[in-house]
Amino acid sequence: MQANKIGHVVGSLCLVWLTTGTGFAAAERGRSAWWPQFHGPDRTNMAPDTGLLKRWPEGGPRLVWRYGDCGRGFSTVTVAEGKVFTTGDFGDREFIIALDIEGRLLWKAQNGRSWRGPYPGARTIPTYSDGLLYQLNPVGRLAAFRADTGQQVWAVDLVSRYDGRYGTWAMAENVAVDGERVFCVPGGTKAMVAALGKKTGRTVWTNTAIRETAAYCSPVIVTWAGYRQLITLTQKSVISVDLKTGQLLWSYPHVTRHDQNVTMPLFHDGYVLATSGHHGGSTLLKINPDGRGVSEVWSDRQLDNCHGGLMLLDGYLYGSACRSGGKGFFCADFLTGELQWRDKKMRKVSLTWADGMLYALTDRGTVLLMAVSPQGYRVAGQLEVPGGDFGPCLSHPVVCSGRLYVRYDNNLCVYDLRGS
Repeated sequence: MQANKIGHVVGSLCLVWLTTGTGFAAAERGRSAWWPQFHGPDRTNMAPDTGLLKRWPEGGPRLVWRYGDCGRGFSTVTVAEGKVFTTGDFGDREFIIALDIEGRLLWKAQNGRSWRGPYPGARTIPTYSDGLLYQLNPVGRLAAFRADTGQQVWAVDLVSRYDGRYGTWAMAENVAVDGERVFCVPGGTKAMVAALGKKTGRTVWTNTAIRETAAYCSPVIVTWAGYRQLITLTQKSVISVDLKTGQLLWSYPHVTRHDQNVTMPLFHDGYVLATSGHHGGSTLLKINPDGRGVSEVWSDRQLDNCHGGLMLLDGYLYGSACRSGGKGFFCADFLTGELQWRDKKMRKVSLTWADGMLYALTDRGTVLLMAVSPQGYRVAGQLEVPGGDFGPCLSHPVVCSGRLYVRYDNNLCVYDLRGS
């Protein structure tokens, strides 16, 4: 039970497949050595790397470096400007940490109070855009910092400005940047969703029509049916908001136990999949041709992903179920929900994909290199990540420029995936 609760605070730890690139990605396109936000340039969680090892030696690939002073946290990494960024709690303060590409500390910048409530630890990572980093801390402080020095540019308290409200495990949203705006979900009476100027932090628009509370989810931004839209989960629903005006385009109920909606919605070709753990299950929606509504395609409580996310590969979903259906790692048809296979021995994994292989990080700190298909999977390598006595490993692995980044509490370990 304890591990399950911790899983829900990680915040939007899910995998997304997009068929249309975001404005954010357009600005960063071509920089294969960058991983500038949660789940990469397009939030697809799919790295462009090639020439990676398809089988690991015994014990795993070579450890390039290890940084052991990340602070307490569940967060992963951002890679940009030849730097590696992560976040961690040091006592009652939360910090952004900047390392050079070989793991040497460059700077640390404080971003307000750390979370001292249930299951403390940093949840989110900075989103990089045009030389600035944007990070939301667990108690609602959204701030922008210079990526080269860590100097704060602006800060906004979402609780005081928008009456921001969050659940038992605090705020856990990795904010999105599109064009000249930063988008966030305060979950407040003065703004369920808000757009801020990315250079100033000033309010551009707010949506007050949605009367719900923020969940632990990160948004995905897509263009479909003539609308540039932000899709995310509140505590009770999956929603879509017009990026230009903040107007609600559509919503659909997605209720789960304890309001624990964590996993980022998965978008593909006009379909939206919402999934949650603790018997919340998965529901596939199809956006109406006019973009102003959705219809349900299928729903299955057995596919209840908690926090590790689902990966869509060649029309099939891969991920781990939380509680329904005996738990375990599974493969299911995206358009029908039909289960292809399930392995109950492998549970609670966070995923990423690169060069035709799936990387699965278990909550025990084991990384598996896997070849997957609708017929089954094959493990082609395994490594054990050093950890502490903090608890489960719930960060997402990152593959960037031939290296694998794995955060486990205070430790950040980087491995060589090219065998050089």
